[in-house]
Amino acid sequence: MSDPVDERLDGLRRRLGGLAYGGDYNPEQWDRETWKEDVRLMREAGVNLVTVGVFSWGLLEPSPGVFDFGWLDQIMDLLAGNGINVDLATPTAAPPSWLAHRHPGTLPIDPEGRRTGFGARCHYCQSSPVFREYAARITEKLAQRYAGHPALAMWHIGNEYIGYQCHCEASVAHFQRWLADRYESIEALNDAWGTAFWGQHYETFDHIGAPAPRSRLISGPNPGQVLDYWRFSDAAALECFTAERDIVRRHTPDLPILTNFMGSFKNLDYWKWAAAEDIAAIDIYAGPLAPDGEVKAAYNFDLMRSLRGGKPWLMLESATGRNLSGGRNPARPAGQIRARSLQAVARGADSVMFFQWRASRAGAERFHSAMVPHGGTGTRTWREVVALGEDVGRLANLAGGRCDRAEVAMVWDWESWWALEGFDHPSSDLRWTERVMEHYRPLWGANVPVDFVKPTDDLSEYRLVVVPNLYLTDEAGTANLTDYVREGGHLLMSYFSGIVDEFDRVLPGAHPGAFRELLGIEIDEFGPLPEGRTSGIDHDGHIGRVVDWQDHIVLDGAQALAVITDGELRGRPAVTRNGFGSGTATYIGVSTDRETMRRMVLDCVSDAGAKPLMDTRDGVEVVRRRDKDGRGHLFVLNHNAEAVEIDLKQDGRLNLLEGQGTAAGRFFRLSGYGVAVLSEETEQR
Repeated sequence: MSDPVDERLDGLRRRLGGLAYGGDYNPEQWDRETWKEDVRLMREAGVNLVTVGVFSWGLLEPSPGVFDFGWLDQIMDLLAGNGINVDLATPTAAPPSWLAHRHPGTLPIDPEGRRTGFGARCHYCQSSPVFREYAARITEKLAQRYAGHPALAMWHIGNEYIGYQCHCEASVAHFQRWLADRYESIEALNDAWGTAFWGQHYETFDHIGAPAPRSRLISGPNPGQVLDYWRFSDAAALECFTAERDIVRRHTPDLPILTNFMGSFKNLDYWKWAAAEDIAAIDIYAGPLAPDGEVKAAYNFDLMRSLRGGKPWLMLESATGRNLSGGRNPARPAGQIRARSLQAVARGADSVMFFQWRASRAGAERFHSAMVPHGGTGTRTWREVVALGEDVGRLANLAGGRCDRAEVAMVWDWESWWALEGFDHPSSDLRWTERVMEHYRPLWGANVPVDFVKPTDDLSEYRLVVVPNLYLTDEAGTANLTDYVREGGHLLMSYFSGIVDEFDRVLPGAHPGAFRELLGIEIDEFGPLPEGRTSGIDHDGHIGRVVDWQDHIVLDGAQALAVITDGELRGRPAVTRNGFGSGTATYIGVSTDRETMRRMVLDCVSDAGAKPLMDTRDGVEVVRRRDKDGRGHLFVLNHNAEAVEIDLKQDGRLNLLEGQGTAAGRFFRLSGYGVAVLSEETEQR
């Protein structure tokens, strides 16, 4: 039996005729004459999909129960008549002012007890029964009206859910019910949270509130309570999504449904969210000149691809130029829009889309870049948008195609992230995404493909599994990682891993409690170096620096691969390797400088037998993606401002973006921010 999700996505690809190209379109900001110009320019640029209606609740329902769909009818008809498909949004990310004023209880309360005001967006409590009732009503009206409309291609539920940790009475009551379902008995909760410490024992679930901030407590809050509030807030937001999803699914069972993720966003466990929708999608705004911007984009793209097991995903929002992230927001260099957009396609995206189509004259994002900037069609941005649309059209056959399964996997776990950044740890400087970048950056630089995985996923096909700072682990995750090595896998784990269980309780015995046997070590002591102090590390003759964290490692079967060269721990192991079953487990017990980290990670890659796609100079990225027929295509992306010479190590291939072979044989030149997509003869692995 065919998968209904695959059928819905195949139907979308047939409608689009290839990759999606377009962006958020907000026609409610413009007059009817501008609408006509918009669709003409969309056709000129090759746009085939626009997102409509994201923040339009107040216009669609200007008063309670009074609906006005006239303007939306007109724009849907206009787009359909011009062959432009619509990703129609439920408008619930921006509740109307009348809802806030008639029902102020729908506005969230922050941890300090202050109710947020109206005037931005996402101003709703996700546990509010009143908000949920009104959100369901507008969603029902929208789905009823536009089911079967020729422009409607897919549904976009809400917008950039944030999982705000509201502290209102409705949220607290919801939290109490959630806890009762999770633990079943108050005794089980008291045990999980360790309430015997500081005399925090609870008599009933209805005595439990939201975790108070430090400013309202004599000391810090209970870590188990804080972790569960992260889980609860995530679950409450997901309930809002699924409620609207189920409404539109009832009216349009054959259309894909999604919401837009924000990549490596802390508040929401996207593994769970991706399982609840048809296709993963990302909004990404890496700054044009941000350090490692292309590396951060790559790992976010790999994460999106991994959320649904390697299936194609969508880039729903990005920036043609500057984005507004606070501070200084420079313009994007000429050509970079192409490189960053096709980087997403290389790593599995079936779309290139932007926020927004036409730059706003008013509102909070009026200086945010757009496909049609304030200067109109005489600008460099517009010329690049049109040229990029041509590139996307040339790559139409990639729609539905996948990247090969990587040989290297990296563990990504939201619950461990939430717990890792708790208030009561040896260091307040531990940041999950920074630790991930430390491990990912060497792999990206060497053109080693990476999949992200959960600790409990099937790891048997990977040559190397990288585990950055997995502070929290449960029995299933521990057993899965251990079995992977026992059965012949190679694992690389870094410090402060295996420390607590799923309730944020320290595992008994010496650290790393969950992985002592696997790693063949015990840790006598751990923690950050004193402020401003560093020490040295000798890794196979390379002398590097320990820059922050340092474990006091005691070998218990493992061997030392690197040692600390000075200070109190001089001569003690810094990096170890342990043979376990048929595999090996390497442990990095220090935080180091970039070059030392690069060497350590790539040594593990080599020892595991994983292969880079191509050796290139710094800033040149190589990725393989296959088309829908299984033919391979190498994307070569130059993220440098200056031109580079590329050595393919074999004869030239057809460049899909140029329509001609690489004239220089195995060598060719890529301009600054240049991209080539080179066809291969290899078949699907």
